[in-house]
Amino acid sequence: MPMREDRRTFIQSAAAVGAALTLPTRRVLGANDRVRIGIIGAGGRGKEVLKEFIKQGCEVVAVADVFKSRQEEVRALGPAVKTFDDHRKMLELKDVDAVLVATPLHCHARHFVDTLAAGKDMYAEKTMTWSITEADACRKAAEKHANRVVTIGLQNQSAESMTLARKWVKDGLVGKVTSVESWMSRNTPKGKGQWVRPIPQDCTPANVKWDAFLNGRQKRAFDPQKFINWRLYWEFSGGNCAENMVHQVAWLQTILDLPAPTAAYMSGGVFSEKDGREVPDTISVVLDYPETVINWQSTFSNKAYGLGDRILGTHGTIERLQGSTDMVSGKPSGQTMRYYPEKTNRPDGTPLSGSGAEENAPHVANFLECLRSRKPTTATVDVGYKSALAVHMANISYRLKRRVTEAEARKLAGHGLHGEGGRADLA
Repeated sequence: MPMREDRRTFIQSAAAVGAALTLPTRRVLGANDRVRIGIIGAGGRGKEVLKEFIKQGCEVVAVADVFKSRQEEVRALGPAVKTFDDHRKMLELKDVDAVLVATPLHCHARHFVDTLAAGKDMYAEKTMTWSITEADACRKAAEKHANRVVTIGLQNQSAESMTLARKWVKDGLVGKVTSVESWMSRNTPKGKGQWVRPIPQDCTPANVKWDAFLNGRQKRAFDPQKFINWRLYWEFSGGNCAENMVHQVAWLQTILDLPAPTAAYMSGGVFSEKDGREVPDTISVVLDYPETVINWQSTFSNKAYGLGDRILGTHGTIERLQGSTDMVSGKPSGQTMRYYPEKTNRPDGTPLSGSGAEENAPHVANFLECLRSRKPTTATVDVGYKSALAVHMANISYRLKRRVTEAEARKLAGHGLHGEGGRADLA
């Protein structure tokens, strides 16, 4: 997914989308005829999803961000947009119907819990939390505020690929699944590591509310590198498991009706670029389930095979591919979903196909539809919780260099291993 967008491009494109909404092309949603959105965290990902909300008829009324420049980028969408450097002040607004939370991972739980406590519906970016303890706190908050509509930013849950795969499994075309292969590969020019973004000139102590960004972690002098490139550091990030694996694991867990994993093992390291990052750029994860094993691999040194999953069943195989490169033409493929029968058990079966695209539009549309109907979204807190546990168990395993069970991971998180890290209490 794109991680950065030029400020001028964002403002121009979002403004153009807003102008197009004057056309009577669709019925807008919400109790006041138009859903009014507030956003907490207007970085690259937040702005990308915000544009989709605007496309689908929402009005942006407020932004909370610890970086002044990002407040101004959103305020440029219209004079009525209110700006805040404290998200709690924004949550007090009566004219905010729903909140988009797209802050750095280590702040997700704080904003998740506060948003629900303020009585707002919420679209919360993935991964749901930075730690297992936070995942428990967020699930508890969601149970307490069960009347609120919540979705987690796991776009695969609303994609056509989900509908197709679940139907194929339900119809018995796949049979018993004991093994799953999953992968995600990328590449960048040599010397330019994945996720590394330039530091804006105005990223200074005067323009950043640094203590709020730290979110209870040990106080220290302002560090623009860690503020902008937080994804590179364990203190703020869950690495590539939290950025990408979580999408595929949530998709697979939902299709196969799997619980959280019983155990995890992760190996790898920082092999692609020695640029000071702590989180690995080369990864191999094994997730154990009662009668199924998921293998997920990732590299930032080669993008030939893009993103994909193969669900291997006794009666057939489901294959999803996105962005793999044709070895003859050198051209990237689109998004495809295919089913191949296993002739051993389905001799008369026929191949099937469909689209496997992961997009923001259907996921935002599902959230807005659920705001009106008050029904559960496609990416519920339960989906976010189980996929978050897979991420955290894998990361703890990597840092211990051994296999860990869920029970072990919970104990270790409580002792600070990718656990609390000085985070302020969520109670």
